[in-house]
Amino acid sequence: MFEGFEHRRVKVAAGEVNSVMDGQGPPLLLLHGYPQTHVMWHKVAPALAGSFTVVCPDLRGYGDSMKPPSDARHEPYSKRAMAKDQVETMAALGFARFAVAGHDRGGRVAHRLALDHPHCVARIAVLDICPTHAMYASTDKEFATAYYHWFFLIQKAPLPERLIGADPAFYLESKLGHWGRDPGAFTPEAKAEYIRCFRDPATVHATCEDYRAAAEIDLIHDEADMGHKLGMPLLALWGGKGLVGRRYDVLAEWRKRALNVSGRALPCGHFLPEEAPQETAQALREFFRS
Repeated sequence: MFEGFEHRRVKVAAGEVNSVMDGQGPPLLLLHGYPQTHVMWHKVAPALAGSFTVVCPDLRGYGDSMKPPSDARHEPYSKRAMAKDQVETMAALGFARFAVAGHDRGGRVAHRLALDHPHCVARIAVLDICPTHAMYASTDKEFATAYYHWFFLIQKAPLPERLIGADPAFYLESKLGHWGRDPGAFTPEAKAEYIRCFRDPATVHATCEDYRAAAEIDLIHDEADMGHKLGMPLLALWGGKGLVGRRYDVLAEWRKRALNVSGRALPCGHFLPEEAPQETAQALREFFRS
């Protein structure tokens, strides 16, 4: 995977960010989601590297990136803190301004990055999400059933950590199967890497902290920015066979948060970069080239 890409460990204020990088052209930051790592881009990043300088990091708490101690407010795992990591990572690589695409949790980090650092973001793409505040506000039985992990992972430590840690491979594979619509989309190499990382108790704890932050400090930050709309172009993509597109008017939700919104559904479930890599790469290439 990522043949020809350079592995980089980038020092930022809070620790080190693990990443891979390759390509030529304008810088493009690709942020992964839960419960994965930068590896989820392994089918898409090479296709984009001919047009962009592609940087694929592991988010704070995930993969081989830093996992700093948390606090009672879960602030070290806020999207604000995670976004700051990525701004510092790109600056260390020589990029003061860049485009960013984020899937799942990475999309939420990308949204916060664009809010807090608009001067850094030329364009933003969010994959298979609506804004966090909107999704929590619309919670009902259907949402809680499909997204039960939002409510499981925020429980007080060490409950979810102990339960996941009892069989992390089973838990991870169940999440991939629960959201995906094509079991064959996950290559053995990618799945093995996800499982390797999830066998680390520090990763399990840090990713729980990510969700705890989302239910507390992130909502406070989101509410403070509720009247602010992003000025840069925003592309929203979602899985046509998944919950987000069925439950929400995705473009309408993002137009509440951004001035220039476009997007469409792709023929897949939640994991666009692995279930529909060609369509995802094409959509991102067209948008970021504009």
